[in-house]
Amino acid sequence: GRWDIAQAAARLAAQGQPITEFSLHQAMAMAHVPDPDLIIRTGGELRLSNFLLWQAAYAELYFSDKLWPDFDELELDQAIAAYVRRERRYGQTSEQLQPAARDQQAA
Repeated sequence: GRWDIAQAAARLAAQGQPITEFSLHQAMAMAHVPDPDLIIRTGGELRLSNFLLWQAAYAELYFSDKLWPDFDELELDQAIAAYVRRERRYGQTSEQLQPAARDQQAA
């Protein structure tokens, strides 16, 4: 979370590298792993608690009241079903996505 962002920025600064979104991402500890599409938070907590702050920017969040040991296959199916129903916009509005969807359908 915060530590990862701070250490990546410090490493880039020490190397005299420009700190950009791309260079910062590349300097982070989890740069070799794709950003998550879905983050499931169990136990009724409604926060990320410093977990993958940078990587969670465009992740869909699913909150469950079940504690982790009780999070079963049915609950996972519900989380995935909720995820599938969502419109992934990656920082855009629905209106901005509609022209792209129309262009894909026309092709």
